[in-house]
Amino acid sequence: MTQLVKAGANWVDGERFFDREPEVEALRELVLNGTHTLLTAQRRMGKTSLVRELLRRLEDEGTLTTVFVDLEDASDAADAVSEIAIRARPVQRAWERIKDSFSNHLGAVRDQIDEVGFADLRIKLRAGIDAGSWQRSGDQVFEALAATDRPVVLAIDELPILVNRMLKGPDYQIAPERLAATDQFLSWLRRNGQEHRGRVCMIVSGSVGLEPILRQAGLSAQVNTFSPLELRPWTEDIASDCLAALARNYGLEVPEHVRSEMCRLLGCCIPHHVQQFFDHLHEYLRRAQRSVATLEDVDEVYRRDLLGVHGQIDLEHYEGRLRMVLGTEAYTTALELLTEAAVNKGVLAPASLGKYIDLLKSQDSTSQIPIEAVLDVLEHDGYLERDAGGYRFVSHLLRDWWQARHGQFFIPFGER
Repeated sequence: MTQLVKAGANWVDGERFFDREPEVEALRELVLNGTHTLLTAQRRMGKTSLVRELLRRLEDEGTLTTVFVDLEDASDAADAVSEIAIRARPVQRAWERIKDSFSNHLGAVRDQIDEVGFADLRIKLRAGIDAGSWQRSGDQVFEALAATDRPVVLAIDELPILVNRMLKGPDYQIAPERLAATDQFLSWLRRNGQEHRGRVCMIVSGSVGLEPILRQAGLSAQVNTFSPLELRPWTEDIASDCLAALARNYGLEVPEHVRSEMCRLLGCCIPHHVQQFFDHLHEYLRRAQRSVATLEDVDEVYRRDLLGVHGQIDLEHYEGRLRMVLGTEAYTTALELLTEAAVNKGVLAPASLGKYIDLLKSQDSTSQIPIEAVLDVLEHDGYLERDAGGYRFVSHLLRDWWQARHGQFFIPFGER
């Protein structure tokens, strides 16, 4: 039996990695074929955990070398190159070549660089890369990775956040010079992927969707060398098995019908939400000094904890990511559309959408709010899904949380 422990808010691997075997094998097959992959999914689906687990297994097998890079804090192409370089440090043969390539600006510290702390090393590497040299330096990093004894899997997390940051300034507008710089960076990444195919295989992922961002900028063609792989929610059976495994490990009894109700309330079995629900239920039973969960317990925990203050702290991250991708004006549109759907039993009907478009036109706004682009982001990133009745919330949890947070004073479109 799986001895599953709570995952918390971080990525998981090894014994804490639950199920997802078909997805691991699908990603493994792409990697072994040398296929560059764009991993897509809505938030909290476990993309980083999937990639980390695959990299762990590949390293254990000893046939491929792996490098994991997180670009969430990167601001430009030079930052990305220096981060890839520093994350290649454990790959000894590649690291020696990188040190030689960067020796001019490493100076006297070149021979002692392996003893330099991680933060200081990042500063020293970044100091030697500027707007005029990042492509040459980046090419050298890819050449170093390609020259290792074994092929390299280069996993790049949060590339969409970097691309979005490069494209848009503080006003969230795509300026021509930013567009040109982003296009140049993506062209460089694409070119190196093609030149070193078979030696360096890339996996790209992120907490927001890359495709909608590129469509906003007209740069979709830059990722046509990446094969998309969608990571879907758990089925109810898998989510129930996860809850049962957690319950066993923590000495709780969560009967099958109670686990089924937990899945029904969530509506969409996003792995993080399933485990978050268990965390709150476990704490609730611990305080009550009980070990058997009931339907009443589940209902109380869902309403009080997942939709309450503690749950809001976690789910507020959704809002932050939306605001970052869409900008202030388009985010306001997204907020309106999602709240309209939340207070209307989770459905954004065509009539409501039409009414909202009419309202915007009547305001004589000087700028056209891109409704289609907003809906594209909301659909791609898993907030809404399209059906015969318009658009519908995918997650009941997100729907109920959105209504609790924004619905109290909201005036539906049809009443304005």
